[in-house]
Amino acid sequence: MNTELKKFLATEFKSKAIVIDDKIVEVFAPDGEIFSLLTRIGMYTNEETRRYELHLVEYVFDKNFSEDKEIMANTIWRDLMLNGITFMGLSSGDRQGERTRIGNKIREIREVKGIEAKDLAKLANVDAANLSRIEKGKYSVGLDILSRIAFVLGHQIDIVPTQM
Repeated sequence: MNTELKKFLATEFKSKAIVIDDKIVEVFAPDGEIFSLLTRIGMYTNEETRRYELHLVEYVFDKNFSEDKEIMANTIWRDLMLNGITFMGLSSGDRQGERTRIGNKIREIREVKGIEAKDLAKLANVDAANLSRIEKGKYSVGLDILSRIAFVLGHQIDIVPTQM
């Protein structure tokens, strides 16, 4: 093993990648968010190759870490390919982008209807501080609470196709 490779493998990264099975690697990003990577790294019988590729995944996640998970995912896709990691897909983590999108939509509907946040919180039986976190995408809200908020706003929860 050459010195550059030894030095790279000795480098500690904040992200941690582990093999789950033959096709899945889980990556714990620096903020604790967990991403799944559909890849064949777990199939390698050569432990040295597996270790190197896992370490390369950690490097790419650290290098591209961002609070904006959409930008982060896009740059990770690019860098994994540029670094020769063969993979078929990447999960979007714990869905920060979705929480933000839904929170923004709740705020938008509330404001269009002229409802104060504290009034929506009271009518939906939600703590006002939690409603604020929901609208900012900082709180992972359950279906029951989300349904109550939607009902107060005159909406319902539905599953619709993703817009590409």
